[in-house]
Amino acid sequence: MPRKPLALTVAVMAAIASALVPGTAMAEPSTVAVTLGDSFISGEAGRWQGNSLVTGSTSGGTDRASGDPAGVYGATHASGCHRSDVAPALAADLAVDERINLACSGATSANVYRASNGGQSFKGEAPQADQLAGLARTRTVKLVVLSAGGNDLGFADIITRCVTAYMGYYYCNPGEQSGVDSLLPTVRANVGKAIDEVRAALASAGQAPGSYRFVLQSYPSPLSRGADNRYREYGWTRTSTGGCPFWNGDLDWARDRLTGQLSDALASVATAKGVTFLDLRDAFAGREVCAKASTQADSTHPPAGATSEWVRWLVTGWTSSPGDRQESFHPNAYGQQAMARCLTLIAQTTGLRYTCHNTPGQGPTSMYLT
Repeated sequence: MPRKPLALTVAVMAAIASALVPGTAMAEPSTVAVTLGDSFISGEAGRWQGNSLVTGSTSGGTDRASGDPAGVYGATHASGCHRSDVAPALAADLAVDERINLACSGATSANVYRASNGGQSFKGEAPQADQLAGLARTRTVKLVVLSAGGNDLGFADIITRCVTAYMGYYYCNPGEQSGVDSLLPTVRANVGKAIDEVRAALASAGQAPGSYRFVLQSYPSPLSRGADNRYREYGWTRTSTGGCPFWNGDLDWARDRLTGQLSDALASVATAKGVTFLDLRDAFAGREVCAKASTQADSTHPPAGATSEWVRWLVTGWTSSPGDRQESFHPNAYGQQAMARCLTLIAQTTGLRYTCHNTPGQGPTSMYLT
């Protein structure tokens, strides 16, 4: 009977020995939490801590990058994905070995789907579910968090048209509402498919649905209600000073109707798909752009989580508002830290639906769930 090659015999013997001798077993795959989706979880605007009219290299202490965005966004500044160093995946306290952020600013649900099922590459990167499948082959995924639906709805375009309406002295919300109503069924279907695609990607890597926690999050409102805006409705202060050029009627609509409808739509998807829902619609209450309860940073009011705005104001290209336009109306470093705290808290629960709130007068570490 022919002998087996010596190398194979030695390898087999070594494998048997490692299985029998204590302390020599093969290491378990590392555990990982992964965030997927769009700008509200990628870390967009994480370069900033509050807003300030002070000019200079640090913009009154609000520019964490000191003029070099790559210091916060790394290589993803060039691509535009804007994964910041304070994105929820990195800032949250999670019981895993690794935290990986696959989200990309501007992504839609289709950028999450697997390529084999209609998924689209985005900003030079493969569909996010395919990236997830790749990393899940060498790691054990314990937590998946998805932020999706806002770009399917065209949230950024809606905000842009409402800014245009302010400049043109008319309300945007009557015309926008019909568009939102017509698009929401598509948004629900798209986000539902994204959840299915993530599950399928993990299954292809050998992970069963019950082996990880799946969280779908909604969006915090970047805008306050009209009555809570610290600048008068008429004149140029909302534009030139506050960076929040909206009529009160449009602020009320965006804060309550638009954000509420989108949150409710996402909640219904989470229920239908059996995943945990994290409702963030009120998470920034009092910390929105131009909110009365917050202040801009200056020489006597340095940026602080307990006093500053948690949302990046409208970036127009003026000297008083440096930075990238796509950062406008996204959670800044304080907002990202607040969402990370919400994620930390929900990761410690077992239920299926929670709402995250901030504590008035305190910073992003004082978030709580109901």
